[in-house]
Amino acid sequence: MLLTLDLDRETPIYLQIRDRIVEAIADGDLAEGDALPSTRQLGADLGINFHTVNKAYDLLRAQGLIRINRKSGAVIRRDARSGPAEPGFADEWQERLRTLLAEAVALGLDAGEVTARCGTVLESFRAKAPS
Repeated sequence: MLLTLDLDRETPIYLQIRDRIVEAIADGDLAEGDALPSTRQLGADLGINFHTVNKAYDLLRAQGLIRINRKSGAVIRRDARSGPAEPGFADEWQERLRTLLAEAVALGLDAGEVTARCGTVLESFRAKAPS
């Protein structure tokens, strides 16, 4: 698994790892049942502390995207083909979306550009996801 991180960004590394894995699931590069590298292996591959990877995996587990156990390690729990989202997810997600959109508006993007960019991103997931 190839993850691209920017160590100079303000976004913490563990969030960048989480974000890249979520994007890989949405793109269809990772699917339900796929194994992720161990925290130690991914940490070594990225040249970072394995505790940082562990923090990212904990977030993904809490969000229901991966499952972790001692025998099989970290495995993708669900993808776009896994059925409807769990109850309550959409409301929680909308709160996070509101903050992200507020950031765009506060920094000067108009509603039309925000909408267009959202559409472009959604289309990119559809274009990459397996049928």
